[in-house]
Amino acid sequence: MTLWFTERQTSSFGITGKVNRTLENEKTPFQQLDMVETQQFGNMLLLDGMVMTSEKDEFVYHEMIAHVPLFTHPSPKHVLVVGGGDGGTIREVLKHTSVEKVTQVEIDGKVVEYSKKHLPDISSEYENPRVELIIGDGFEHIIKSENRYDVILVDSTEPVGPAAGLFTKGFYAGIAKALKEDGIFVAQTDNPWFKADLIKNAIHDTKEIFPIARLYTCNIPTYPSGMWTFTMGSKVYDPLEVPIDKISDINGKYYTPELHYASFVLPKFVQNLCE
Repeated sequence: MTLWFTERQTSSFGITGKVNRTLENEKTPFQQLDMVETQQFGNMLLLDGMVMTSEKDEFVYHEMIAHVPLFTHPSPKHVLVVGGGDGGTIREVLKHTSVEKVTQVEIDGKVVEYSKKHLPDISSEYENPRVELIIGDGFEHIIKSENRYDVILVDSTEPVGPAAGLFTKGFYAGIAKALKEDGIFVAQTDNPWFKADLIKNAIHDTKEIFPIARLYTCNIPTYPSGMWTFTMGSKVYDPLEVPIDKISDINGKYYTPELHYASFVLPKFVQNLCE
């Protein structure tokens, strides 16, 4: 029997792939969690029927959410990752030698558990002594933090279920308080083809809170539409003003010094969302 998985990205469009076998299938207290082995993209993590990451293309998302802000900040020492239970974002953060500590707050411990088991290359840094893992609510952690972090990365699922509160103006305002006076935050903000209103709200809310607000993009084949966006809010540092000689080689597969700047060059229809 041939098994195929389809993510219904809208009510009338989806992406499908051939599945060799199902590795995990569990209803956690927070969401439906599935881990499958796919023929095209290797092991893949699904939450509530949505693709979160896969072995083949994960490097794009994780490099871009981490390195753009971390090279924008001149000396990031304490970084917070909200979500990101697969571990890929903290793996990339730890490539920066200035980082002394990464605190990760993931609401669903099962995501971490199964990622360690089935996505070992992605979750490879959980035993690193610079990592503090907290299984808890990222929204609550932000509200209780003040002037604490140099960089905050919101590595969330789409705005449904436990992640819904991570796309609100109140959450961005809480992030601003949790950041130090020269802090930076980046949040994944979905795609402009299907979630234009989400992006428009995110960048406009960020502009009202942070002196510098910018949107940048990358290409991720297993995510809806393939085009993905990140919203950055910065109190001091502009990612487009970072001297290129300050961006070192992190031996990545996607991010480069040149791409750092190029990722902020937006198609006109995406530019319009930022106006």
